Amino acid sequence: MANPKFILDLNVGRLAKWLRIMGYDAFFVPGIEDGELVCLAQEEGRILLTRDRFIMKRCIVTTGELGALLIESESLEDQLLQVVETYHLNTQEEFSCCIECNVSLTNVTREQVQERVPPFVFQSQEEFMECPSCLKLYWRGTHWHNMLKELAMIGEVEW
Repeated sequence: MANPKFILDLNVGRLAKWLRIMGYDAFFVPGIEDGELVCLAQEEGRILLTRDRFIMKRCIVTTGELGALLIESESLEDQLLQVVETYHLNTQEEFSCCIECNVSLTNVTREQVQERVPPFVFQSQEEFMECPSCLKLYWRGTHWHNMLKELAMIGEVEW
């Protein structure tokens, strides 16, 4: 599967952030009803990630019309590993979308962000990205390095 798109239900919502960090389209809206979630997944060609066994028993899932994966573990690390192994995911496009909005990031110049970042960040960083939707800024600081370490500990990142 070249570039899978995912939709996540409430019981695996934290997983969306990590799929986004890896560069995958991971749609998550808290509070969406199961029926609406399933319809949206089908309309947009998304793979449904869930811990809800009742969703997995729906006809659209059992017939294979809708791709879905029953997430077995409560552990976030195990959940991520299950998705990575099942769909053979990698991190070639890591940090390319907003972890909040699921929108592709755009490059911005240092000058464009000078007034929006702390002075130390402005002095120490050369590259910045911005979410065109929520305007959140990203750079390769300590949070970025910490996320890389967490992904490496799970084992799906080869640096």
